[in-house]
Amino acid sequence: MSSGMDSSILDAYLYEENNLLDQLDEMLVADEKNGDFSTDDVNEIFRIMHTIKGSSAMMEFNSISTIAHRIEDVFFYIRDKGIETLDPEHKKELFNLMFRSEDYLRSEIEKVEQGVPLSTDIDAFSNEINSFLKKISGAAPAAPEASQAAPAASGAAAPSSLPDDKDAACFFHVFLEEGVGMENLRAYMIVNAVKECDVNFRFYPSDMETDQDTSQTIAENGFFLAFNSREDASKAEGILKTQNHIRSYELVDATKAAPAPTVETKKVSPSKSPASTASSPDTAAKKAAPQLTHTPVKQNLISVNLMKLDSLMDIVGEIVITESMVTSSPELNLLPRDNRDNFMKSARQLRKLTNDLQDIAMSLRMVPISGVFQKMNRIVRDMKQSLGKDVRLTIVGEDTEVDKTIVDNIQDPIMHIVRNSMDHGIEETAQERIDAGKDPQGEIVLSASHTSSEVVISVKDDGYGMDPQKILEKAQAKNMLTKPASEYSQKEILGLIMLPGFSTNTAVTEYSGRGVGMDVVKKNVESLGGIVSVSSTYGEGTTISMKIPLTLAIVDGMKVTVGDSIFTIPIANIRQSFKVKADQVIKDEYGNEMVERVDRFYPIVRLHSFYHLPTEVTQMEDGILLWVEANDRSYCLFVDDLIGEQQVVVKPLPAFLSEFNLKDHGITGCTIMGDGNISIILDILSLYSIAVENA
Repeated sequence: MSSGMDSSILDAYLYEENNLLDQLDEMLVADEKNGDFSTDDVNEIFRIMHTIKGSSAMMEFNSISTIAHRIEDVFFYIRDKGIETLDPEHKKELFNLMFRSEDYLRSEIEKVEQGVPLSTDIDAFSNEINSFLKKISGAAPAAPEASQAAPAASGAAAPSSLPDDKDAACFFHVFLEEGVGMENLRAYMIVNAVKECDVNFRFYPSDMETDQDTSQTIAENGFFLAFNSREDASKAEGILKTQNHIRSYELVDATKAAPAPTVETKKVSPSKSPASTASSPDTAAKKAAPQLTHTPVKQNLISVNLMKLDSLMDIVGEIVITESMVTSSPELNLLPRDNRDNFMKSARQLRKLTNDLQDIAMSLRMVPISGVFQKMNRIVRDMKQSLGKDVRLTIVGEDTEVDKTIVDNIQDPIMHIVRNSMDHGIEETAQERIDAGKDPQGEIVLSASHTSSEVVISVKDDGYGMDPQKILEKAQAKNMLTKPASEYSQKEILGLIMLPGFSTNTAVTEYSGRGVGMDVVKKNVESLGGIVSVSSTYGEGTTISMKIPLTLAIVDGMKVTVGDSIFTIPIANIRQSFKVKADQVIKDEYGNEMVERVDRFYPIVRLHSFYHLPTEVTQMEDGILLWVEANDRSYCLFVDDLIGEQQVVVKPLPAFLSEFNLKDHGITGCTIMGDGNISIILDILSLYSIAVENA
């Protein structure tokens, strides 16, 4: 690859190749589950390999192009003969070969992305693919004696003579590249390609497909295609120009005893465009000027650099903030009434346009999570083979759209959790599951869903489950407990598996191994502003959930005051706001305040008490209650007053504040208000966990 290669071309190449490999992986996993390749998938895999080969050759990535070329040859043969001609053992071998080929191509693509030199020693793998093609085609390496067979014995034409075909008006004498191997099969593939142009022709040696001894003769003397007319030969030439492995070909008149020196020879170079090959005078004379037969199809999809989308989102966020600053400016009160009314009318129109702009900008970054989920099929498939476990992966909500940044960063945590579930969650044998009253086949459920402000991704298995007592004992033995063991709730005990160094690889039991790398998973998810939670029932299974908010979003929020502080609560979390009297508030046996709403009692959280903020509003009659909920948690917040609803730009907290664990105290981010001040955005769910559950 040239050091001066345009980065946009390289980006387009990498984007296309990664998409094709993802598509290939999805097809292979699905076909292996079905136990066979479908005809459509055989054609599609051939097309994918043809595309990868061509684009990689253009970029001069020879290792990628060569392996893709070899796989293309395999599927060319399978496409011609039919997948049903392969026996079950060959199909199994083909699946394994294809998965290895995909892994190889993906690893080479990653080297391109990282600027690392590509592999140069690919002969062993290339020969392995060729050996498989020989195996399924019935060909075998020719013995030394066979390679010296006379041309007459194989039925091939001698170099100095044309085939005996009385109906032929002309011949194409085709020569293959040196050292391609399996020349008879390569030639037959070219013959099959020429058949697609729907012309009458014969080929010599006529037994090239079945007689492996013709391979040596074709390598030395080439092979012939016989045509009844020059018009048919002209049509076939268009196919020959696009074929691989052709070194050159000659158009020979049937009246000639042998190819004369004056006969034009077409040189076909894989690095040149087929259109650049010159046509013979006779052929050119019979060709009409190319005509446009249909209107060009418009391109409806484009790829956009993610950095440009990030910049767009930043600008949209600033527009929202600026619009808020303008409409809330105190100087508006100095305007005459008529002028102020006209201004507010224009401001409402601006708000509408701003809303439309932000919705479109947000949608540009949203992509389905199916791409990440489908890759887990491959993980489960490989581990099934290595561990000997019968496990199915069930995917739910793969069409859930999430921010592109989340998709790029969530794959590794999901992959690690799925591997842990396969390795340490699911029982070792089917008999263990049967003895436990379970289905012999284990199941891992990978699901995704949206809530108002976050994406919830969970990995659930129906395996061993985790024993809280054993986890607690192990943590105690490692001196990881920060308080007496008796004071730990089950949720806190399960959370211990995410402490660094909790688990080791010295033993594999129903609880060990679960913590290998879980601290890294927790760190990665938290870097996205999310949280990881674990729930498990011993003997029934384990669920690990990740709740990830958008790192940058524009939401409708309700601004409230507590003393001199202003907090923002997402409107989606608010069910109702109301006032109560002191006698409507009751207390439980622990002194916690509760209020009745719709025949149920809900706990009250006083924000000024929880955050230790000074305020003059401490009596229930003087403040206001907000009935809020998130997921299945519902409670009431006591605040001083409501300021009003406003769209806000959610910005993540600065990295230096992460050491204070603000998310554990109900703070999810912040926003800039119209007057330039900062407002803290509350996380209703985590606030409930710390203020109610752990009170």
